[in-house]
Parts: sequence; C-alpha cells; structure tokens
Amino acid sequence: MVGVCNQCGLPQDLCVCEMIAREQQKITVKLEKRKFGKKYTIVSGIEKEANIDEIVKKLKNKFACGGTAKTGQIELQGDHLSRMKHVLVDLGFPEETIEIKSN
Repeated sequence: MVGVCNQCGLPQDLCVCEMIAREQQKITVKLEKRKFGKKYTIVSGIEKEANIDEIVKKLKNKFACGGTAKTGQIELQGDHLSRMKHVLVDLGFPEETIEIKSN
C-alpha cells in the first residue's frame, strides 16, 4: 500500500513536494580553499525538503569525489565549479536559480 504525503495529501508516487521545493530555492556554488591548499566546492541554499542526502550521494558519484552535507550546505572535495551548474540542472534544479561565484 502506498502512503500519503503529509504536505500535499497526494499518494507518495504522485507527490510533487520535492519538485516544488527545488524550484523555489536559490542555490549558490563557490570554491573555498582550506588547510594545506585543498579546494572544496561548497553548494549552499538547498533546503531539507529536497532530500539533501540523496543529492550529495548523486553529486559525489558524478564527480568521483568525497563530500558531505553539513548545516544545510554540501561540501565536495576538489574544484567542480565548471561542471556544477550543468549537473544541478540534470538533477532537476532550474538553471536560473543557480549562481556560480568565482573568486
């Protein structure tokens, strides 16, 4: 038996809450240098309704790197600014809501 979504009241297989949450977010991507000159790509602005753990897993798999989700932002090891916008669009985020900040 399929459950019912608590937010929209639709069955789980027809629920559109995650898609609506993805469209309403303002995502910023920036590069950060840390200890020993290591570079990290930081993706912020993704809220919990968008299932951040699943997004982190897909990004780590796509970029073949390590990473984590901490305090509402995604941290990926390495410099992935050049490809990040295309990958986020493939994951269902609208292109106009993604901002790439370069140093």
